[in-house]
Amino acid sequence: NLKSFPPIDAGRFFIYASHVDARPLPGRIPMRIDPGAAFGTGTHATTSGCLLAIEDLGRRHRFYAPLDVGTGSGILAIAMAKLWKLPVLGTDIDPTAVRVAGENAVLNGVANLLNFRVGAGLKPISGHARFDLIVANILARPLTAIAPDLAGRLSPGGYAVLSGLIVRDERFVLGPYFAQGLVLERRYVRNGWLTLVLKKRG
Repeated sequence: NLKSFPPIDAGRFFIYASHVDARPLPGRIPMRIDPGAAFGTGTHATTSGCLLAIEDLGRRHRFYAPLDVGTGSGILAIAMAKLWKLPVLGTDIDPTAVRVAGENAVLNGVANLLNFRVGAGLKPISGHARFDLIVANILARPLTAIAPDLAGRLSPGGYAVLSGLIVRDERFVLGPYFAQGLVLERRYVRNGWLTLVLKKRG
C-alpha cells in the first residue's frame, strides 16, 4: 500500500512517506506524511492547491497567526510551521485526526510550534483570538456554514484559503464570504478541484 504513495512535489514542498529513500534538493521543504486514518497526504488536488496558495502568499506577506481549520493529517499546519517558523493552531472535528496530526508534527520536528484542538470549525477557539491567515480545506457546504465565524476571526487585511470544493461550487461558496466583506484575490484549479484565496477588507 505504501508503494502506491510516491513522493510529491508541491511548489517548494517535498512530501514523502516513510518508505521513500529519496530526499529533496537543497532549498526544498521536506514533510514526512504517511497515509493513514486522517485526510491529507498531498496526493489530492485540494491539498496541493492549498500548499501552492500558502507558498505564494508567503512570498508577498508576512504572517504571524495562522489557523488550519479541518487539519486532518496536519499537513497544511506543518507546512506553515516549517515555511515560516512560527506557531500554528489547527482544529478538526475528528479526535483521531487530531491525534494523527500531533504524531505527524513530532515526525516533522515542529511539535513545539503546533497546537491541535478537537472541535467543529472554529468552535475550539475561545476568547477574542484573531488570525491573519485561515486555511480551510474541508467541503463546500461546511465552508459556507463557517463563513460568518471565519470572517469574524480573520484580522482586517487577513487572508483565507478555502478548498475542498469543485469548480461548479465556486459561486455557492463565495456568496456567504462576499456577504461578510471578503474579496476574491486568486483561484487555483487542479483536476477540477478549486482552491480560493480571499482577503478581508482592512
